[in-house]
Amino acid sequence: MLVNLRRAAVLAVLLIVLCLVYTFVETGIGQLVFTHQANGSITAYGSTEIGQAWNGPKWFQGRDETPNPELSGPTNLGPRSEVLVQQVKERVTQLEKEGITPTNDLVTGSGSGIDPDITPADAYAQVNAVAKANDLPVGEVRHLVAEQSVGAYLGFFGSPYVNLLEINEALAKLATTA
Repeated sequence: MLVNLRRAAVLAVLLIVLCLVYTFVETGIGQLVFTHQANGSITAYGSTEIGQAWNGPKWFQGRDETPNPELSGPTNLGPRSEVLVQQVKERVTQLEKEGITPTNDLVTGSGSGIDPDITPADAYAQVNAVAKANDLPVGEVRHLVAEQSVGAYLGFFGSPYVNLLEINEALAKLATTA
């Protein structure tokens, strides 16, 4: 019986050491190879992986999301929901007042409620309003959208997108140099 107890203790210690070594090796690889991502993709204004609330028309705006990221998740309102229809109508009215042509993505929310990206079409729909609000030439803001647009991963995985935090940080730099 003592032999079995000793074997079990040695195996437990060996597995604990193995798991700890594996964890530290993986963390080290992450820090060396993917430093930005391993540290939360943090920039001066937040994380590029979590959507932020940007109020326009001075800034590029994202999808109609929850104002509190801690309450992320879909609303579960179906296409026949009167509440959803009313929310979409209010968002369309708000965007039109700001001089932005509403797109489907700009007036509806995402499944997570904190989507950090928009489509290039959504960004281009806001170019005129953003340029006017920041006293910038429309061509410069349009060029900014083109620079910030990211294609599908490896050319065919996913859809093209524009990260809102990154484009708004670039817009802030552009506005201060203009």
